[in-house]
Amino acid sequence: MTSGAFTAAYLELIPQLEALTQKKIVTAATSIGTGESSIPNRLKRGETVDVIIVADGVLTGFIKDGLVLPESYTPLVRSAIGMAVRAGAAQPDIGSVDALKRTLLQAKSIAYSASVSGDYLTKELYQRLGIVDQVMSKSRLIGGGERVGAVIARGEAEIGFQQMSELMPVPGIAHVTPLPAEVQKVSVFSAGIAKSTTDAATARAAIKFLASPEAASAITKSGLEPIEKP
Repeated sequence: MTSGAFTAAYLELIPQLEALTQKKIVTAATSIGTGESSIPNRLKRGETVDVIIVADGVLTGFIKDGLVLPESYTPLVRSAIGMAVRAGAAQPDIGSVDALKRTLLQAKSIAYSASVSGDYLTKELYQRLGIVDQVMSKSRLIGGGERVGAVIARGEAEIGFQQMSELMPVPGIAHVTPLPAEVQKVSVFSAGIAKSTTDAATARAAIKFLASPEAASAITKSGLEPIEKP
């Protein structure tokens, strides 16, 4: 099970994972999700899963709750937040903090994710910019495992924010631009072995590969930054 930020890299790496492990990889989730189908609720129900890849804070929470083996904790990548618009639409300027603030105020509708990028946007960034009252009512949470980019591509929101690696593979969107450095939030995504695993040795080998230089090219291409091991 993987949250959306690591999905594009993971999907590209499946053939190498299968060659390494000599096993068929079954993908149970490609988003943290919401409600009963979310990764946290699926783990709490005791679903059998070997490898979990989610935001670092979420994974450490799973470890505290006894859902992930502590010794398996492995930081994999850093991920930045970006903004996108529908392909062919005007390209708003978010090159500076002031420009980002103007774009948010002028936008007719804003889509945000149900994971770390959405939490940051609505619970920290809006407050820092002093625009909560003006923009929260036109901001829409995209849950259920759907990508923000898909909503933007259908024209159901004017602008949208999510991890860069989740926006980049979506067809029908353009101008995927990172937040200004002064207000950017870079998140770490980490892997661990679920307590419910039936094959901890294979899970450990898979995580070791995902954290290796051999996986770095696919990770970088997807818009993520591999975390180099000392």
